[in-house]
Amino acid sequence: MTTATAEPPVTGPRRPRAGRGQAVRLLVLIAIVVVVLYPLFWMIGTSVKSQQEIVSNIGLLPKEFTPGNYVDGWTNFDLSFGRFFLNSAMVSLLTVVGNAVSCLLAAYAFARLRFRLRGMWFAIMIGTLLLPGHVLIVPQYILFRSLGLVGGEWPYLPLLIPQFLATEAFFVFLMVQFMRGIPRELDEAAKIDGASAFGIFRHVILPLSRPALVTTAIFSFIWTWNDFFRQLVFLSSLEDYTVPVALTLFIDSTSQSAVGPMFAMSVLSLLPVFLFFLAFQRMLVEGINTSGLKG
Repeated sequence: MTTATAEPPVTGPRRPRAGRGQAVRLLVLIAIVVVVLYPLFWMIGTSVKSQQEIVSNIGLLPKEFTPGNYVDGWTNFDLSFGRFFLNSAMVSLLTVVGNAVSCLLAAYAFARLRFRLRGMWFAIMIGTLLLPGHVLIVPQYILFRSLGLVGGEWPYLPLLIPQFLATEAFFVFLMVQFMRGIPRELDEAAKIDGASAFGIFRHVILPLSRPALVTTAIFSFIWTWNDFFRQLVFLSSLEDYTVPVALTLFIDSTSQSAVGPMFAMSVLSLLPVFLFFLAFQRMLVEGINTSGLKG
């Protein structure tokens, strides 16, 4: 004798909650992107507006397309604005080299070598992170002026010398933390093969520190390219000005301000930072993928 079992009633398809959750997250991300990128789009739109329209039209799109702002901004001074781009590029690239070399060597000493009072010196270095840069600029200016380096034949030395002396404690700390994650067994193996401390650094630590170096390069370039205060303090000649300092020349309280050309040059000043970040971001991802340690 068989007994029949009741089958559950068939209901219509239910709308998955996961799909609605993903749609909400997507809308939130789109809203965040719009808020973040709106100032950039507004600056690009303002760079092609006329002087009168900049005051009257606060929208993104110009009513009258004025591409001449780029020409006026490039030739507004006695020097071409390209000179300021070259000055910024030189200072930024030399800063990248200085920070990468000096901070890597200092980090290797703190992370791998043994010397007296290492902990105290490391704590002092970390303590410098608590000091605002505006506090240090006054004694730095007095020091470099007493050495005759301010306004001299090489006006960029006050901006570059500190970068070659591992004064950026943030990058030193970043590299120290990265090196501490490298197994010390590699150092011991290199010592057995007869490698010195510099040999361990050259053949073991340096190749594996590529992600930290790329990160240092990215932030060093961006921070130096956008630096305004230190460059304004140490640079006094027009031909030595960098892009952030030169942009202030478009605003003059005693004459008519060239706001349109200023926004046009501001848009152009973003391109080197954007391209540098894209190039090194790819290297950063490749470095992380290729320098992983296998057990």
